[in-house]
Amino acid sequence: MDEKTAELRDIFVETTGSETVTESQEESPGSLTDGLSDGERNERVSALVAEMRDRYAFETALSEADLCRVVRGFFDGDTDAELAAALDADADESDVFVARMDLHLVRDSDRDAPFPFERLRSLVGDGADDETCAAELGTDAETVAHYRRVAAAAREATRANDRFYSLFDELLTDSDLSARLAEDARRDGLREATEDIETDVSL
Repeated sequence: MDEKTAELRDIFVETTGSETVTESQEESPGSLTDGLSDGERNERVSALVAEMRDRYAFETALSEADLCRVVRGFFDGDTDAELAAALDADADESDVFVARMDLHLVRDSDRDAPFPFERLRSLVGDGADDETCAAELGTDAETVAHYRRVAAAAREATRANDRFYSLFDELLTDSDLSARLAEDARRDGLREATEDIETDVSL
């Protein structure tokens, strides 16, 4: 085995976790949630919500059952208004927003502030209060408080390595699709690494 072949083999082993190519490796890898019934998935979602509530200082007053509905609805693509209408509690969009932030369920659109969102994050990181941020950003303290929640939720999720979001996502989205995407990413990484070695060898 020459040096180039050895390097390719090492990359393959590191990427796939196997020393041989088998027919099963051409199929999408399975998920830890494959084969779970809807009831089992709901139980796991409930357990994760309970774990988060124990670990973090939740501001929401929603029940655990309603929080689980928020999680499921979020991954179904429901809006906050639709989620509020589906809850047992007499809740509105702002209540759902607070619950989502507690649960680390941050949408990209949540960061669409009327000012540079990263500037707010910087000010918050420096310890600025809402009034100071409002003066710096040319807005009001109420608006700052809203986006401060988003920044805090995103920071908290990052510190947890997005663990809870990822687990909710795995439980409640198309596992076959997720597996195919993961397999595509693995193959892309292997192909790029192979191309890099071929470039190095040609040089």
